[in-house]
Amino acid sequence: MDGTVLIADDDRTIRTVLTQALTRAGCRVHATGSLGQLMRWVEDGTGDLVVTDVMMPDGNGLDMIPGISRARPDLPVIVISAQNSIVTAIRATEAAVFDYLPKPFDLPDLMGRVRAGLERRIRREPAPAAASAPVVPEGVSLIGHTPVMQGLFRSVARIVNTDLPVIVAGEPGTGRSTLAQALHDLGDRRDGPLVRLGASETPETLGPRLAQAQGGTLILEDPAGMEPAVQARLASLIEAAESGPDRARAPRLVATTGPDPEGDSASGQLRPDLYYRLAGMVLTVPPLRSRLDDLPALVRLMLDRAAGQGGMATLSDAALDALRAYPFPGNLRELDNLLRRLALTAPGPRIEAEDVAAALPVPSAPRAGAPRIDPSRPLSEAVEQHLQRYFDLHGDQLPPPGLYDRVLREVERPLIQIALDACNGNQLRCADLLQINRNTLRKKVNDLNIEVTRRRRLM
Repeated sequence: MDGTVLIADDDRTIRTVLTQALTRAGCRVHATGSLGQLMRWVEDGTGDLVVTDVMMPDGNGLDMIPGISRARPDLPVIVISAQNSIVTAIRATEAAVFDYLPKPFDLPDLMGRVRAGLERRIRREPAPAAASAPVVPEGVSLIGHTPVMQGLFRSVARIVNTDLPVIVAGEPGTGRSTLAQALHDLGDRRDGPLVRLGASETPETLGPRLAQAQGGTLILEDPAGMEPAVQARLASLIEAAESGPDRARAPRLVATTGPDPEGDSASGQLRPDLYYRLAGMVLTVPPLRSRLDDLPALVRLMLDRAAGQGGMATLSDAALDALRAYPFPGNLRELDNLLRRLALTAPGPRIEAEDVAAALPVPSAPRAGAPRIDPSRPLSEAVEQHLQRYFDLHGDQLPPPGLYDRVLREVERPLIQIALDACNGNQLRCADLLQINRNTLRKKVNDLNIEVTRRRRLM
């Protein structure tokens, strides 16, 4: 490589590593821990490429990009940042940087991007015009430096200011609703209305609700769970809005679905014509088990939130390992609820591995050689047999405190899940079957991270 690289990072170790690697590759390097010094080099005409951190002692690296672009329109800028959130990715895209790389980064990857930037500089290709920075909303909590999350953030950054309809797919608790909200809050339509449609809508309510969303964003929550008549009416209204005289004010469509919206369409749960109107782009939010390297940052964020609600605790390394070993079927929602509970109930200021073990669900796998449950016997005998196995697992020790609530929670969750499945996902029928209020059922479905699924409809 040939060229002069300007490095701005407040971490001396990173400056040293990059300086050594780039020098060995044939580059000349100027490194600093100050954005002010960086800007002086740029204005003096020094450098063929910039590598800058975001959070610096004397400012924000992203805020410097417009000034760099005005002074040197053809100077490529690579942003590196430990602020691995969707907001950072979108702001980097809005600022029209040459590239964006989250910390911790892979050194060969960064070197390859520097090489590409220098080659563009040699060709004298101008950088794209920078857009105004978006207003950063409060409460956007989608963070992650793992490749799967960074790929998601890049996709969002590319389409956030377009009118392209989007399906946000994923398992319950992964943050689908948060991402759908971010598409509105971080996009050009953020000053317009945001309207959500759910399973409670009827064909008669759809027209006025779509009218409320004009010029803004319409979020469809689980459209596959809507009644067939509602789906048909919705498809018709969307077609009319997008082809009518007021189509310029038609709302942007964002739908949240399960992990396989195309399968929902193929099975008939989601009308194909509605699916194709919504699937301009499908963004899949990964489950927590696919991004475990993000767990430390997520834990810090959630414990900080818990501190604002009266919980004061930190997490030991052993406790973090215990969390890593758990599959988290309820994903981020389950993790958040668990950490809030631990922050309030842990016996000390530090959450230990045994605290995590006590708060996690009771193990359901039987021991090798354990007697099988006879389905002809009363339910109480089966429960007694399971609980006895659980006590036996602890040998001469008692199980962790809080067993009563854990057992009730473990019985309640499968009861509601099985009842919902038997009612084909119809919460009204399920509430009647269980003889509980429908609102109570909805709350339990959310609190217990229960997925509502529906069987294929017979045509």
